[in-house]
Amino acid sequence: MPGRDIVVVGTSAGGVEALRELVGGLPADFPGSVFIVMHTAPDSPGVLAQILARAGKLPAAAASNRERVRPGRVYVAPPDMHLLLEPGLMRLTRGPKENRFRPAVDPLFRSAAAVYGPRVTGVILTGGLDDGTSGLWAVKRLGGVAVVQDPEEAFMPSMPQSALEQVEVDYTLPLAEIAPLLSRLAGTSVAEQGGYEVPEELNIEVKIAMEDNARDLGLARLGSPSVFTCPECHGTLLQLKENDRPRYRCHTGHAYSSDSLLSELTESVEDTLWSAIRSIAESAMLMRHMAEHVGESDAPAAARFLEKAREAERRGEIVRRAVFDHENLSEEKVAEAADAVK
Repeated sequence: MPGRDIVVVGTSAGGVEALRELVGGLPADFPGSVFIVMHTAPDSPGVLAQILARAGKLPAAAASNRERVRPGRVYVAPPDMHLLLEPGLMRLTRGPKENRFRPAVDPLFRSAAAVYGPRVTGVILTGGLDDGTSGLWAVKRLGGVAVVQDPEEAFMPSMPQSALEQVEVDYTLPLAEIAPLLSRLAGTSVAEQGGYEVPEELNIEVKIAMEDNARDLGLARLGSPSVFTCPECHGTLLQLKENDRPRYRCHTGHAYSSDSLLSELTESVEDTLWSAIRSIAESAMLMRHMAEHVGESDAPAAARFLEKAREAERRGEIVRRAVFDHENLSEEKVAEAADAVK
């Protein structure tokens, strides 16, 4: 019987050093296959695989579309592509962003759980917000093992802390102890595949990441319309229930946890305010230009333009102060503020 030899790893801020230590601790005869998603910018040079290849004994490379899965290898999601698993194969897609990222952790974890069930070990390392929590829950739901880096030692504790709060995690360990655990789990036999049923909602979300049309898949059956709109495409967000916590997905497929949605919406407020400042400043400059153009030929009109320009500049200053007072929020920041006033 196979072991828990499908290892999926998710990380974000602080992930390079964490992954170097994790991969560096795996032996040359490691019997599993390791698949890694780290949040990266779309224009990132994509050098993580080379870094990890130098860090340890296992070959590491950027994943390729339709590449066959081989044991004793480390595969890294390239920038701006979701890394997903099919039976024996990897898929790279440009499916909708999840939690504001592509690649995102949740799509990899869900696809691994759907295909390999109890053979999957999901690992959440350092990172901000909560990408990976939903995917780790799917791994557990289908018989896999959940491993989380101890938040106390993580560079950014939010991702591991979120997983601990919302998933029944099997192991919470310092980073140095995770690689030896993965080796033991990969060598531990588990029941053959076929003893589990993939829920409809999980299949739908995997297919969305595979670039299927969310509307055609019947996504509307899985949730009810919310009062929120998608920050990415401005469509209505459906509220989905997962393990008694809300998540959100729009009809085009973009997905958000409550925390990532809060973060995105508060960031968009700042963008909107700066856009308003720019528009007000441009209108004030135009009115001053018009006052100069009118000049002495129509002094009353020039005075009116100047007064309107000064009014616009006063409004602009109010908006500027609003920008400086604005705060980008997340669940962690709100909790920290609450603790500070206790």
